[in-house]
Amino acid sequence: SADELAGLACEEDVQARLVINRQGKWQVENGPFDEARFAKLPKRDWTLLVQGVNHHLPEAAALLQRFDFIPYARLDDLMVSYAPDGGGVGPHFDSYDVFLLQGQGKRLWRVSEQDDLTLVDGAPLRILKNFKTEQEYLLEAGDMLYLPPHVAHWGIAVGDCITYSIGFRAPSAQELATQFLTYMQENLSLEGMYADSDLKPSSHPAKISAEMIGRVVDMLKKIRWDKQDVANFLGSYLSEPKNNVLFDPPAKMDSGDFLKHLRNSGIALDLKSQALFHGKQFFINGEQITMQAGHADALKLLADQRWLAASCFADSKPDDKNFADASLDLDLGLVNILYQWYQDGYLQFPHTGG
Repeated sequence: SADELAGLACEEDVQARLVINRQGKWQVENGPFDEARFAKLPKRDWTLLVQGVNHHLPEAAALLQRFDFIPYARLDDLMVSYAPDGGGVGPHFDSYDVFLLQGQGKRLWRVSEQDDLTLVDGAPLRILKNFKTEQEYLLEAGDMLYLPPHVAHWGIAVGDCITYSIGFRAPSAQELATQFLTYMQENLSLEGMYADSDLKPSSHPAKISAEMIGRVVDMLKKIRWDKQDVANFLGSYLSEPKNNVLFDPPAKMDSGDFLKHLRNSGIALDLKSQALFHGKQFFINGEQITMQAGHADALKLLADQRWLAASCFADSKPDDKNFADASLDLDLGLVNILYQWYQDGYLQFPHTGG
């Protein structure tokens, strides 16, 4: 509801924006907001946008999971917007695919496949300067519009309305290259030190010699990467939480009680957690582990469906109060991994939020 969305926009760990159109002039305010701010808004021509609603509401996470025909590595978060009559963010385009699902009310979408993507100078949003409507769609509750990248569009609220935006994740080549080089810097190890035993006296001490450049070129040629390096980078990078995402460790629970809870209710990813896998490598919130053969099926299932049923742990053998000190078998090794992630706040017990 609009009230729930406004409540989320007041929380510190939620990304929210207010977009207001005052007689053709666009204004943007960033959250978190005070509740009193909403009472001072005009009756029309504004929009509240809240990012990552799936991180905070189980129902929103369930809605986003309906789009699991898209690989999680490409699927972004669920943005929800509320607008009174006339509200919107102006004509614009996105650099990624997007599904626009209408909730409450109606929204008119004007669409154009124009080539002119010139933006308004000085605007706080990426507003198209010369938007020309080619098609119109009036979306009612339950309707959905799909837009490919770079298709210009302009959504205008017809009365009060709520719209759910499901966007693809499409990092730029520059972003991928920058992040990959950072990853390589953290994971690269080259042996040796620069040396020039044949160094001769120089008549230009400030000059960088061609010989020095050549030696460094040869050293840098030792930098290599392969498909596995790229896969490991993608798993770590694409599962890394955004800067505003924080995990709250649960109340203390010893390992024996944890095992009992697993057998009673199973375990689920926290709403904010992202898990991916490739080959034998498993990634959760930017961390990487190598899956043992006996763990792989369960961990892949956890990543795919975001939870594991209690039946997955019905045959776990150990009953020790503190299983961390017991002799590990494959089942117990998996439970240890899950226990650590639970302590980190990455997992929660279904239906309890804890």
